[in-house]
Amino acid sequence: MTANVDAALAQRFGLTDVEYQKLLDIMGRTPSLTELGIFSVMWSEHCSYKSSLAHLKTLPTKAPWVIHGPGENAGVVDIGDGMAAVFKMESHNHPSFIEPYQGAATGVGGILRDVFTMGARPVANLNALRFGDPSLPVTRHVIDGVVRGIGGYGNCVGVATVGGK
Repeated sequence: MTANVDAALAQRFGLTDVEYQKLLDIMGRTPSLTELGIFSVMWSEHCSYKSSLAHLKTLPTKAPWVIHGPGENAGVVDIGDGMAAVFKMESHNHPSFIEPYQGAATGVGGILRDVFTMGARPVANLNALRFGDPSLPVTRHVIDGVVRGIGGYGNCVGVATVGGK
């Protein structure tokens, strides 16, 4: 493969030209198809929050009522009277597009896992979902699978989905 073909393939895998050059610098050679796939996943929005991290960093994370700030697990906030609320956000855009039901279900599973990790018992699930043009068949397919996946996973562990759209 030539460098132009490699860069084009890297773009198809979701890497920017800058990221692909960084990969070449790290490896010192052209990556194999498997290596390209691994880096593209690890540097994806799903794994690295590459487009949303800048926005997430603007949110407040330290205050007298913050028991545990955000990180790998859920955040914990003191809500008074000896009680705390535990929050977790998960991005499963790519997995949910590839396999809508399972992608969304594992997103819910990750949220619940991180809430349990903080010693809390989840009582409800709330989802903020955004989709493309619902008149497109592929969008309708993704919406149907995502909504069923969220409800299916939450219901089987006894955590109700109280809202989402």
